[in-house]
Formats: sequence, C-alpha cells, structure tokens
Amino acid sequence: MASFRGESVTGCSGCGGCGTCGGTSPDAAVRAAGVLGYPVALKTTAPHLRHRADLGGVRLDLTTEAELRRSYEELTHALGKPQELLPVVQSMVPRGVDTVIRSVIDPAAGAVLSFGLSGVASELLGDTAHRLVPATDRDAAGLIRSIRTAPLLFGWRGSAPVDTPALEELLLRLSRLVDDHPEVVGVVLEPVVVATEGLSVLSATVRVAHPPARGDLGPRTLPSY
Repeated sequence: MASFRGESVTGCSGCGGCGTCGGTSPDAAVRAAGVLGYPVALKTTAPHLRHRADLGGVRLDLTTEAELRRSYEELTHALGKPQELLPVVQSMVPRGVDTVIRSVIDPAAGAVLSFGLSGVASELLGDTAHRLVPATDRDAAGLIRSIRTAPLLFGWRGSAPVDTPALEELLLRLSRLVDDHPEVVGVVLEPVVVATEGLSVLSATVRVAHPPARGDLGPRTLPSY
C-alpha cells in the first residue's frame, strides 16, 4: 500500500485545491511565496503535526518576505528542523467553515463516502455522515444535511451561509474518482474550507493499493458506524 499527499490526484479529478509549494528552507519559502503571491500561509505537513493548529504549526496572512522569514524561524525554533516539519507555503484562501471528507473501503459494503466538520465535532463527538459510492446528487445533499452541526453551513445565528452546492459537487467528484479507480482505497480531504462562494481543499492524502476482492455481487447495505 502506498500513501501520499494527493493534491495532484485530486486536482486532476477536479476536486479543487489551493496553490502549494515546498518550503524546505527560508529561501525556498520566499521563492514559493514569490510564485504564489502574497499573502501566504506557512504550515507544517509532518504527520504528527497535521491538523494540530493548537501546537502552533500554522502561520497565516503573511504579507511580506520579512514576516515569512520571521515566521519560518519561529516555527523551526519551536517545533524542530525543516526536514522534520516538512514546511509548505500556501496561498491564502477565503475564510469559511472547515470540513472533512473521507472515502474508505468497508470490507462488507465496499467504498464509503463520509462527511463532517473538521475538528472536535468529527473527532470527539463522532458527528459524521456516510453514504455508499457511487453517490447520487441526493446522497451528496443528504450527507451535508445529516450531521448535527449542519446548521453551521446554513447561516447559524446570523452567519453567512456557505456554498453548499460547491460542497455537494466536490462530494460527487470524489465519489466518481473512487468509483472509477478502485485502486484508490482511501482519501482524506482535510480541511476543506467552504466559503460563501467556492471552496478550497487545503490538504489531501490518498492511499493506493490492490482493491479487496468482494465475493458477493448482490445489493450493498451501509453498516452502522
């Protein structure tokens, strides 16, 4: 089984993404920012630090070379060497609601698509919805409305509703990717930042392996998760 950052795969399938360049040194980070254009974000991609903003592995809204170099120095001083942190520079994207989309292979049911909000809601409370692949447009709409925290996507307490049609389209594209390529046995898109107009996939991980054989050819039933 191979596991790798999957921005190239998801980009080719139309699953979105934002500009990302490696930042293996301060000079490399500055060159990356020059290509992407300021403002940028500096973040670690080491497995033990991914999705752990509480540990200080992300610096946002860096608007100048001086800010970027200072943030790079602070990051490596606090958390470790660049070869351990695997820093990257990313374009800043519009603010929105952070979500997570996954696809896994269930031994009994085959490919399953999952959706939830990124962070505590999914990890601690298990607030995640699931549908079988291939998903229909009704499945995609139902996924984002099935979680208990769905009101946060639709204008909770006066906040602006986010672009749920774009989110549904992303779910359908990922479903199509997994259905067309059974060797893709696992995908994690986290976070997917859904703004009032459009969305951005900030990180993608793809696992590729020989798909498990299924002995039955009858209708599939989604297990209870």
